[in-house]
Amino acid sequence: MKLSEEHKKIYKAIDEILWNDWDPIGVNGIEEVRDEYQSYIPHIFSLTIQGADKIKLSKHLFEIETKNMGMIGNLNHCQAIAEKIINLMK
Repeated sequence: MKLSEEHKKIYKAIDEILWNDWDPIGVNGIEEVRDEYQSYIPHIFSLTIQGADKIKLSKHLFEIETKNMGMIGNLNHCQAIAEKIINLMK
């Protein structure tokens, strides 16, 4: 599927938010692992452009932290990140 220029910007911005702001495993200072969170972008992007609300998006981020990564997770932080992502659509 070919993305519009606007969707490309949103996709890239989600990548930046996940790397710079979300970073649940604390690796964003290591450029060699820059792709660490990129496998999560397609689904997060899809949820975002489909109009997912803050609760749905933050639960998804939290699930990644707890189920995929096996971490304790931080729901409040996931909510803040979800809000940043949703604001990309404005």
